[in-house]
Amino acid sequence: MKLTNSWARLRRRRVIVDEKRCVECDFCKTVNVCRSPDQCIGCLSCFYACPYEARMIIEEEVEERLIKITVDGVEYNVPDGISVKEALQRIGVEFKPPGSRGLTAPCNLGGCWACAVLINGELERTCINPVRDGMKISLNIDEVEPLRIVHGPEPHRVGGKATPWFEVDGYGYVESAIWVAGCNLRCPQCQNYHVTYDNSGKPLTPREAAERLTECRSIYNTPGIAVSGGEPTLNRRWLIELFRNLREMNPKTRLHLDSNGTILTEDYVDELVEAGCNNIGVEPKAGRLDTYMTITGINDRSLAEKYFTNSWKILEYLVERYSDKVYIGAGFAYNSEWMSFEEVAEIGDKVAAIDPRLQVTVLDYFPTFRRRYIKRPSVDEMLKVKKILEERGLKTVIVQTRTGHIGPGNRSA
Repeated sequence: MKLTNSWARLRRRRVIVDEKRCVECDFCKTVNVCRSPDQCIGCLSCFYACPYEARMIIEEEVEERLIKITVDGVEYNVPDGISVKEALQRIGVEFKPPGSRGLTAPCNLGGCWACAVLINGELERTCINPVRDGMKISLNIDEVEPLRIVHGPEPHRVGGKATPWFEVDGYGYVESAIWVAGCNLRCPQCQNYHVTYDNSGKPLTPREAAERLTECRSIYNTPGIAVSGGEPTLNRRWLIELFRNLREMNPKTRLHLDSNGTILTEDYVDELVEAGCNNIGVEPKAGRLDTYMTITGINDRSLAEKYFTNSWKILEYLVERYSDKVYIGAGFAYNSEWMSFEEVAEIGDKVAAIDPRLQVTVLDYFPTFRRRYIKRPSVDEMLKVKKILEERGLKTVIVQTRTGHIGPGNRSA
């Protein structure tokens, strides 16, 4: 689609600050930073990221000036004051579904870099950057190294939802881990929100991240290397190349992926395993769709159902296809604010139907981000959760508590 007139009438979304809610925490100045402070482009990154929900969306009709951009050598007129992503969509560029190979825009926060293209010769994100007059864009990035914002690495004594419990003793470091920015969920109690919503950190190539992880593993002599987030699977090319580099540098090390499982497909899992990933944790989070929606902040019921169903299905696929090659774990998020003990039992039945030997880790979600009012579950609550799951036949149940992790035989770590 080519626009030919110099001016157009547009209806636009804009984000403004709710002064009554703003506490001047500076999150928007240090972590999730606007790339177009002079003119809101309606990308909504700050709306999703503000810990105190001090952002409001308004709609207004404005008269917009058209500007010229060049995409793969072809000149187009597009409205000023929108994101590069929106400009590309207006001229017919397709963004593929999240988790696909090629150009996608799964997080819309600026952290995962899956939407990046060459803008004036530099790899940059389309979702949060404003389109500018005279901008030259290239969609051909096959020969350009992918990027992603990374936190860490750091050594970890317990690990994630699929870290083999038999390796955890609570004293030595069990994994060298990174946490990557960007997520497709909007969990109001996000436990890593400083990572998830970071769009200002320096991005790394897969090889740079692999080198740093390998150095950390060497220093702390960890048996495993872990990739968590945020949601690691959003940028498929970056993640696959990371695991290939890690396997090349660490031929005998356990390589662990922690994922929410929402966009993993069978061929994506196959590619991860082929790249060297041999330890995968999937987090369906809940046993019921309504609970899942409460935990994840996904209000679109059809989308939530798609994500919820896929996370359980991909867990089944992993067990059926790779139980002899990959150490697999499942994760759930308990808090009495949204989950009953009856649902815990239902989760136990669902997991047992897949494989009662599957390692299950239940996190005691604590107050943070936008749910600072919830109470962290007590140790007794978490022990009851553990008992319920074990009574449903599960053999390896670990619960996170405020005093540490407790696993089979009530061994603590």
